Amino acid sequence: MKACHDLSEGGLAVAVSEMAFASNLGLKLDLGKVPVKGVERDDFVLFSESNSRFLVEVDPKDKAAFEGIMKGKVCAEIGKITPKPTLKIKGLKGFGIVETDVAGLRAAWKRTLSEEV
Repeated sequence: MKACHDLSEGGLAVAVSEMAFASNLGLKLDLGKVPVKGVERDDFVLFSESNSRFLVEVDPKDKAAFEGIMKGKVCAEIGKITPKPTLKIKGLKGFGIVETDVAGLRAAWKRTLSEEV
């Protein structure tokens, strides 16, 4: 395991963003692969705050070992790290819903609500 982030404050969207900020790498994420039941809205998958969920980055060479440890647990590969610092998210219906560069996302995250956009 290379990195792990909880999905509490801000859910999956914030966890993915903060991990991208720390690494300055990009990510392709597919919400259709997130193990959820009865959820039909992208925003629910992206921003649901749960104390018992984690986003884990696993080195490809450690994938089999990690999957062995997680056998029998709810777990899924939902994305891939990319060298280009861009966040791309495909929604539940298979369409692109987010495509933004990590630098711009980081700048917006650091701004206060009172600052002009």
